[in-house]
Amino acid sequence: MISASIECGNSVYTIRKAELHDVGTLVDLLADDPIGSTRETTNPDARTIYEKAFEKIDADDAHLLVVVTTADDNVIGTVQLTFIPGLSRMGATRMQIEAVRVHEDHRSQGIGSAMLRWACDEGARRGAFLAQLTSDQTRTEAHEFYERLGFVASHIGFKKSLS
Repeated sequence: MISASIECGNSVYTIRKAELHDVGTLVDLLADDPIGSTRETTNPDARTIYEKAFEKIDADDAHLLVVVTTADDNVIGTVQLTFIPGLSRMGATRMQIEAVRVHEDHRSQGIGSAMLRWACDEGARRGAFLAQLTSDQTRTEAHEFYERLGFVASHIGFKKSLS
């Protein structure tokens, strides 16, 4: 069971494994920015789609979806970690970081930094050799945030839609 505490300022938050009942709040976090609002929907009729995706993530030990909660268990942040074994780098496992979000009312308080430090510690604990992530080119503030945490923009990423 994943459960950790992080301190930010005078507040203590809990990092725990996401649960099915968190899905609606997670979708709200994903949709709450200019890019996310174009690819996510908070329409309750679509909740089943997100719940099925959650069940796939939750059933696979290579994936870890966590939430950051306040003392009264309100979800204010999330991150998904995926562990990718490979032959490259002498059989190294990479940790892919996805869907990093902190609720806008809780930003600039150190929660995102603490969450990613925890993620990197968890990756190392699970034997990952490196942590990697992608970020949309337009998210310049996010790029600065990741660089402050020691991430280096060392590669160019490519994507292709398969739908």
